[in-house]
Amino acid sequence: MAKAKVLYECQSCGYQSAKWMGKCPNCGAWESFLELSKQEQEFLKSTSKTTSTKSEAISITDIKEEKFERFSSNDSELDLVLGGGIVKGSLILIGGSPGVGKSTLLLKIGSNIANSGKKVLYVSGEESLGQIKLRANRLEANSDNLFMLSQIELEKIIDELEKKDYELLIIDSIQTIYSNKIPSAPGSVSQVRDITFNLMRIAKDKDLATFIIGHITKEGSIAGPRVLEHMVDTVLYFEGDSNRELRLLRGFKNRFGSTSEVAIFEMTKRGLTSAKDISSKFFSRGVSTIGSALTIVLEGSRPLIVEVQALVTQSGYPSPKRSSTGYELNRLNMLLALLEKKLSLPLNGYDVFVNISGGIKISETSADLAIITAIVSSFRDREVSKDTLFLGEVSLTGEVREVFNQDIRLKEAIAQDFKRAIVPKLPIEDTKLKCYAVSEVSKLIDWM
Repeated sequence: MAKAKVLYECQSCGYQSAKWMGKCPNCGAWESFLELSKQEQEFLKSTSKTTSTKSEAISITDIKEEKFERFSSNDSELDLVLGGGIVKGSLILIGGSPGVGKSTLLLKIGSNIANSGKKVLYVSGEESLGQIKLRANRLEANSDNLFMLSQIELEKIIDELEKKDYELLIIDSIQTIYSNKIPSAPGSVSQVRDITFNLMRIAKDKDLATFIIGHITKEGSIAGPRVLEHMVDTVLYFEGDSNRELRLLRGFKNRFGSTSEVAIFEMTKRGLTSAKDISSKFFSRGVSTIGSALTIVLEGSRPLIVEVQALVTQSGYPSPKRSSTGYELNRLNMLLALLEKKLSLPLNGYDVFVNISGGIKISETSADLAIITAIVSSFRDREVSKDTLFLGEVSLTGEVREVFNQDIRLKEAIAQDFKRAIVPKLPIEDTKLKCYAVSEVSKLIDWM
């Protein structure tokens, strides 16, 4: 009798192997391999069989441009990050840590769209209808066109979609849904992969906009195979501490718009709402302080004034600590080495901690000058004025270089009534803001 073939599959990325391995060579996950049953192997073989059809390549000049029809979510922040609204037939994946507000946001969005006359189906595989009703009462999200379904079986969800002419579908969450055609548990690689494919097919066939909520791993990525992110049209991630009132929804993939925009929400008694007066959420005005400096970063087309905080203390260990929250640690180490070289600061004997207030993460280099200012201020116990902004990229040679869209950033500073700004290059036009040019890091100390 022939020996049955054994096949193992990684539950993190879907990588398959003929033998069990402790660490996945594809995604690096430990102890993620599970043996596939005979039924699962037969199912994978059946789904891998494809029929080829004749096709002919055509010139790109003969292809007509496709126009995507959008409709508003009635939420300015979500429309911004989606590129102007929800595209009909699009498949949108939203991920985030537990308690950050994914279900709360989509329930409110579903209610907003239902109030505009469109039928919305909210499918929950984690909560009962009674639990969702309690949240809807708190959010004031009750609407006759908002239909709730507590179901985890894909085939029954599809049957419900055939009964009414829905225009928006919300799945909460993709890891709880299963198909009875697949012999594996909900949340497995096979289930998530096949269910997402079916939802994508339904969304395109019915012009049904679909939101999918996805759980994330401890590393911060969407749980399940990476193909999940490749199949959907848009991928959005929630950022921010669940203990703070501000939440940032950032786009990491968008086939219908830019990924540079970010939506900012505020957690209130009525759930997540578009943050008002965003400009003052990430910094505080007041008396001059030690170890604090202000800068302007761009989140998409939106300038934000943020506060950079630094703490420098003498280390009691041979290897001093370097810690950074909201700023890249490798770049911080580079700036510290530059300060030791150019300003002769003995930072190799001090612990350095850097924090970006408000829970925001800075990925651009325009904050380099503010980071250095805050570190020097803490090291020398020298106060920095809260009416001064520091803007500039610092190179390895100690040169302070101009950042892109400097004029847009300075206009935001004027709107917030700041007095002066330290920049690499003076603006061409005269402004109400007093600007001082600093070309070298060594000259920065004169302006503190």
